[in-house]
Amino acid sequence: MKYKQGRYSGFLKPVLALTDLVMLNVVYFFFNINVTSPLLFCLYVSIVWLFLSVINRFYEVQRHNKVVHIASLLTKQIVYCSVAFYAFIGFFKQPEISRIALGNYLLVVFVLIALFKFFVFLFLRKYRRILSGNIRKVVVIGDNKKTEQLIKTFNTKLDFGYVFEHKFSPKKEGFSLETCYKYIIDNDIDEIYFSVSELSNKQIIRLINFADNNLRVLKFIPDNKDIFSRKLKYEYYDYTPILSLRTIPLQETINKILKRAFDILFSFCVLVFVLSWLTPIVALFIRLESKGPVFFKQARNGLKYKEFQCYKFRSMIPNKTANLHQATKGDLRVTKVGAFIRKTSIDELPQFYNVLFGHMSVVGPRPHMVSHTNLYAQKVDKFMVRHFVKPGITGLAQVSGFRGEIEEDKDIINRVKYDIFYIENWSLLLDLKIIIQTVLNAIRGEEKAY
Repeated sequence: MKYKQGRYSGFLKPVLALTDLVMLNVVYFFFNINVTSPLLFCLYVSIVWLFLSVINRFYEVQRHNKVVHIASLLTKQIVYCSVAFYAFIGFFKQPEISRIALGNYLLVVFVLIALFKFFVFLFLRKYRRILSGNIRKVVVIGDNKKTEQLIKTFNTKLDFGYVFEHKFSPKKEGFSLETCYKYIIDNDIDEIYFSVSELSNKQIIRLINFADNNLRVLKFIPDNKDIFSRKLKYEYYDYTPILSLRTIPLQETINKILKRAFDILFSFCVLVFVLSWLTPIVALFIRLESKGPVFFKQARNGLKYKEFQCYKFRSMIPNKTANLHQATKGDLRVTKVGAFIRKTSIDELPQFYNVLFGHMSVVGPRPHMVSHTNLYAQKVDKFMVRHFVKPGITGLAQVSGFRGEIEEDKDIINRVKYDIFYIENWSLLLDLKIIIQTVLNAIRGEEKAY
């Protein structure tokens, strides 16, 4: 089966956030604000800006948003930041600060940020309209006034960057979802829009499962009836209401930045303070017991189903089936040293290199061998949803009792359920809780750590 492997302009929002931070800090040096510690002030405004950006969703601007939405975001961000920046005076006891100079600084920097934000927003619209860049291919399932209105929006609002490819009519004789599925996969469609009123509940569930298992974005065109009972997100494309099935916190720019910063800091600390001295010791014991490389690398599927090489300390005698068969209880391939480092999870520590390289995260759904991923993708419903985020060294499923060997179907089914819950409810606090629980489990030892 063919899966989506790309994403759209993933670096755009981080670059915008970084540019705003640069302006905040550079403009400061053009004003004589008279703070006792310029470094403290710059650090303070940077942290406050990022924090309020998360609260206000300042960088979550979608291609179908209107200029008035941008103005609203700017107003909220400017008002809140102004209050917070002036609070610096009392919070850090800075009586010598010039209030007028600080006000002039805020005025100039906010004007620059506003001009830049509007410029980028309008530039991207022109880029999509004139050069057909940054586009998403879409299909519509349904044949009524609302679907026609949406299709008209796709065809006339070229600056939204949607390319309408095909409309499927459930009312026509011979309609089948299987035909839709084939067209979507064969034509590499990015997003599916469907009218709730024209599909049965069973068809909606089947369509949702298809979208999840094939990494396609699925959105609802609602009617006036009660619809599928989920926590849904309302958006407007011009004047057409659209509902999104799933919100993923880690697809928001600031959350990505926070998680990536945490990953880099945490993995760097582990590499410097743990692996720097532990690696030579583990390597010595591995080589003393059996010939072969110290490290073992294995192809696994990560974000958007892309393959990467996952690193571990070698815990088995070199064998040709290592990439095909998971370790089982009493596995004769596992060495004595290997049994110990697997029991204590030391064998997983080299994956912090994967985290530093950007292939993995400290916390996330555990990646499987490619052969197992292909098997489970066909066998387990919604398995592919796990690939909406980076895989992790540890995860919610692992600390909840679903690590190690897959003995029964319920093991992988429950693992997927926990992974999806993590994806939809991510927070840094949840990551920290999982890390602490992982360390405690490693100290106590786990039944399926073999």
